[in-house]
Amino acid sequence: MSTTSWGLLALFLGLLLVTSWPLGIWLARLSSGKLPLWMLRVEAPLYRLAGTSADKSMNWSHYALAVLAFNALGVFAVYALQRLQVWLPLNPAAMANVSPDSSFNTAISFVTNTNWQGYGGESTMGYLTQMLGLTVQNFFSAATGIAVAFALIRGFAARSTGVIGNFWVDVTRITAWVLVPVSLVIAVFMVGQGVIQNFDAYKDVTTLEVNAYQQPKNGADGQPLKDAKGNPVMEDLKTPTQSLAMGPVASQEVIKMLGTNGGGFFNANSAHPYENPTALTNLLQMLLIFLIPAALCFTFGHEVGDRRQGWAVLAAMTVMFVVAVVVITPAEQAGNPLIAALGVDQTASSLQSGGNMEGKETRFGINATSLFTVVTTSASCGAVDSMHDSFTPLGGMVPLVMMQLGEVVFGGTGSGLYGMLIFAILAVFIAGLMIGRTPEYLGKKIEAHEMKLTSIAILVTPTVVLVGTAIAVLASAGTAGIANPGAHGFSEIFYAFVSAGNNNGSAFAGLSANTPFYNWMLGLTMWFGRFAMIVPVLAIAGALAAKKRLPVTAGTMPTHGPLFVTLLIGTVLLVGLLNYVPGLALGPIVEHLMLWSGH
Repeated sequence: MSTTSWGLLALFLGLLLVTSWPLGIWLARLSSGKLPLWMLRVEAPLYRLAGTSADKSMNWSHYALAVLAFNALGVFAVYALQRLQVWLPLNPAAMANVSPDSSFNTAISFVTNTNWQGYGGESTMGYLTQMLGLTVQNFFSAATGIAVAFALIRGFAARSTGVIGNFWVDVTRITAWVLVPVSLVIAVFMVGQGVIQNFDAYKDVTTLEVNAYQQPKNGADGQPLKDAKGNPVMEDLKTPTQSLAMGPVASQEVIKMLGTNGGGFFNANSAHPYENPTALTNLLQMLLIFLIPAALCFTFGHEVGDRRQGWAVLAAMTVMFVVAVVVITPAEQAGNPLIAALGVDQTASSLQSGGNMEGKETRFGINATSLFTVVTTSASCGAVDSMHDSFTPLGGMVPLVMMQLGEVVFGGTGSGLYGMLIFAILAVFIAGLMIGRTPEYLGKKIEAHEMKLTSIAILVTPTVVLVGTAIAVLASAGTAGIANPGAHGFSEIFYAFVSAGNNNGSAFAGLSANTPFYNWMLGLTMWFGRFAMIVPVLAIAGALAAKKRLPVTAGTMPTHGPLFVTLLIGTVLLVGLLNYVPGLALGPIVEHLMLWSGH
């Protein structure tokens, strides 16, 4: 890595620490209900309308039912908006109703905080659908993840209460006192940087040069014509104009990052200049992605009464994140070794300095796009400012691996922390077996019941990912969408299911996934990847909340020092990643060996 790369990484981590610390303390106050009196008065009417109150707590099963009911309602609402949008207002481009399979996929995608998009936003969704459907779920899905993290933290901090809080109160407070105000302030700043925010119709502008392009030619019946080999007949066209999409972008852009959602208003996502116009907004977007996941580590330490515990979790996340950046950046800076074989007059030194710029924004360059790639796939955020399909094999493997770790390297809003704490429970259980003591974490005994639930939470995502991938590579409808043959084509399918199952939402590109097969398959993968993990996590929270908190003794294993951080990292790597090693060997690893051997 160059000095510039290290400098950018240090700047990013420094800004993250400075901004996440105070937010973590504020989130702790939200979790404990220690709010100013005027905030409590503003909340009270909302709770009365909902038939609850701030002092009513739930056990884990009631909390889980509330989570499932709330998010199921969100799926129906987003689905209905897409299916009815042609008759709804704020649709100046007259977007048609979205197909049933795409509506199903998108509804689940945004409700589960995945934001996988098999469609082009500016060519599919009207403004009302974008705002009332997608943007609203960006807030609520993020709030759901943070609420589940709050519940698990209370499970560790509680003393034989058996209750883990009130979901309706948690969602209200997180949305009203964190997500909305921060998004409002940052959105105003983003507009000042050039992110658009309007309700204008799309604008046709005259370009400096006439654009030449090809498109499939239709016959008299309106169906595409095909040649003797079955390939579409293309026709050459020219146009002196270009249609520029407009819309309320800034209001969606900020929460898509802050809530680790990732769904872009435009198909090009954060590579589009209307979404991410400058190097400053690029840095800001990366900070927003990690802001709440990092802050929740401080919230955790504060709420359990030992801030060292939060620092330990944050340290484990940071170490794995830095290693990933150190791997991907040199891989992209090295470029493609086969370029020289094409006969291009390019010395080895210039090749190294040029690197692999394919699929990357020249506004940001290799260093910033490599960092962005690791950030967005470490967190469950599908925002991209470059196309991962165009990365080198090792460079493309890094975002794949970061998702396969379970999205716990910072991870999504809430989901990163509760995912890492599940690995921490497993780590102390393994350590307890090695030293012959009853495993304890933060004064709570980890027994057979907790370990069964932990096993379910850890294994459910690899199961849905690997089963889905196997079905896709065996089914003709799955292989039909592959753009590249061989190992790279397998990586495209594998990446799609890893992204969906881990609720990331980024796409490797190259795979034509907006088909009924992939819309239904990936939709189911996203739903089970999200809620089949949340339910056992809440069950663990309830079990811990019912336990007594044991005092620290001389025989208690410390869980805040370098030894535990190392154990936690090892557990994440071995248990989280080991399930996927055969898939990595079939995809990016073999592709890397083929590339550097000249094939």
